[in-house]
Amino acid sequence: MRNRNSFLHAMSVIEHIPTEIVQLLSAADAAAYRLVPCGRDGDLVRFYGCDTKDYTDASEELEVLYGWQTAVEPIAEEDLQRLLLRYYRTERAGATTCRTAETDSGQSFLYSLIGEALSDCASDIHIECYKDRCRIRLRIDGRLTERYVVEKQRYAPLINQIKILSDLDISEKRLPQDGRIGYDRDGAKFDVRVSVLPTIYGEKVVMRLLTRQTELLELRNLGFTPRQYEDYCRAVRRPFGMILICGPTGSGKSTTLYATLRRLNASTDNILTIEDPVEYTLEGVNQVQLKEEIGLTFGSALRTFLRQDPDIIMLGEVRDPDTAQMAVRSALTGHLLFSTIHTNTAWGAVARLADMGVHPYLIADTLVMTVAQRLVRLLCPHCKRRAAASAPRDIEADVYFEAVGCERCYYTGYAGRRAIYEVIPLDDELAAAARAGDTEIARLLAERGITSLRDAVIDLFRRGETSLDELIPMLNSR
Repeated sequence: MRNRNSFLHAMSVIEHIPTEIVQLLSAADAAAYRLVPCGRDGDLVRFYGCDTKDYTDASEELEVLYGWQTAVEPIAEEDLQRLLLRYYRTERAGATTCRTAETDSGQSFLYSLIGEALSDCASDIHIECYKDRCRIRLRIDGRLTERYVVEKQRYAPLINQIKILSDLDISEKRLPQDGRIGYDRDGAKFDVRVSVLPTIYGEKVVMRLLTRQTELLELRNLGFTPRQYEDYCRAVRRPFGMILICGPTGSGKSTTLYATLRRLNASTDNILTIEDPVEYTLEGVNQVQLKEEIGLTFGSALRTFLRQDPDIIMLGEVRDPDTAQMAVRSALTGHLLFSTIHTNTAWGAVARLADMGVHPYLIADTLVMTVAQRLVRLLCPHCKRRAAASAPRDIEADVYFEAVGCERCYYTGYAGRRAIYEVIPLDDELAAAARAGDTEIARLLAERGITSLRDAVIDLFRRGETSLDELIPMLNSR
């Protein structure tokens, strides 16, 4: 390999590198070697490398590993980082693919960061400090990707800028704080929910990006099948009862609830919510922020709600016996109540309520529907390809697709996510099963044609919309 001393002048950087050339190195190798392949002529592979680094050792390793003759064209460090970020933006590329954050501009950098996150369809921005380094990561399609490195001495001023924008106390560094930043881009308004957490090396900040365009919260667009959509809409029109949305954190439960409230929001109904936190603001809905430190808990709020003449109640989460008992009482006294609960399956909500001390006969009398959901990453339609290997035997898919990676998906192989659902309306026979505490109801669900989460993700897989990597965790989650 010719090192940087073999060149008097670096060549101009190619802006477009063909996919087949980029894929000569994996993201991990590109980050480790600090090299980006840019061309190939037979066994000779040309790379961009940093103009301050000697690549003699890397040359020998690549020749042993791949049998290539290699040549490095030196470019500036910032140009190399830009190429690494552009062509290998995955969680595997590591910190070396990141740019150094230009935080001196203060608020301008933060607004630019928020705009960048929105452009990349990120849901969260993580700003965190460790012993020797600080970094900024974006959560895109459910995965965290490192984007910037922050110089240690600039980290605390950056956190203070965030606190000022979100109206937090910059002198308080021992306790968690929560705030909001308003953001407007081309007329579209966004709320940025800010959470500050003290750690042993400094304060960690997570900023969640939330649109104020509630018209985007449309039930029909969330991912229900036609049968599930019909069953769900029928259930939410009930005058009283309890509807529970089940799933782990980050599975889209809140989005489903907000879309439901938007559908039900009418001037003739009194809708009250108690949330932790309030993620979307809905005109015409009375929303309350949980504040446990002053005694405003889910249970205490529900007790007050019952004296506020409610028609519809939304409870952020059923998380303890007191809340569960109050939720059931609210549903029993003629109100329609929505909430979330952390269970793996829709029917698991029945057992969880029983574990919290709710009598099975009360569960059977109040529970109208249970819904489980997950978010599944979708393959990039521009670069996915047919897989050479065969699918697992129990899937029965003759043809399926796998992730590849291209410029449009930043070489992740995925573009966007879709919610999948398991929707169980409780009829008399299922209510009897709940009353008896039955957990094995597969036969009853099959008789009713209920689509499980497993069925839903297999259907996406067979249609070529997701990969085996997304399928397997779902198959093992039951």
